[in-house]
Amino acid sequence: MGADVHNTGAGGTAADCEPTGEDHVFLALERELAVFLRRARASSGELAREVHPDLEPSAYGLLLRLADAGAQRATDLAGFFGVGKATMSRQLHALEKLGLVAREPDPADGRAVLVRITEEGLARFTRVRNGRRAQYARRLASWDRAEVAELARLLHRLNTEQEGEEG
Repeated sequence: MGADVHNTGAGGTAADCEPTGEDHVFLALERELAVFLRRARASSGELAREVHPDLEPSAYGLLLRLADAGAQRATDLAGFFGVGKATMSRQLHALEKLGLVAREPDPADGRAVLVRITEEGLARFTRVRNGRRAQYARRLASWDRAEVAELARLLHRLNTEQEGEEG
């Protein structure tokens, strides 16, 4: 096994002594998150194709954001996803071409434009989202509802803390 260069928290490095139980906890977390993220990326592609065969996997997240948060400026969406304006413009153009989003004037600022999910986009997205929720329910049927709620709470906490670090 290669030398671990992480600090053990006991004043030395892992090269000086065996990893502590805490190190094993974070290694296990890293491993499980890697598996989870790999599956999530694969799932995004499947979900996107279910919404529309020509939809890019990353665009599913855009539909999710618009369905949950409502109409938004492209610059706000770019900031939310941490991508450049050009990338966001390209993705929105593709969604618009598929009839899943539309642009409309911002009533608060006549010079600005809002992007909103269309009725067709919302119907397709909702159908896929409901199917995904049913899949979660099937996969977690053996879990107690309190465990599912705790998992959601912990993931929310992790996401909120990461957003705070990025902002």
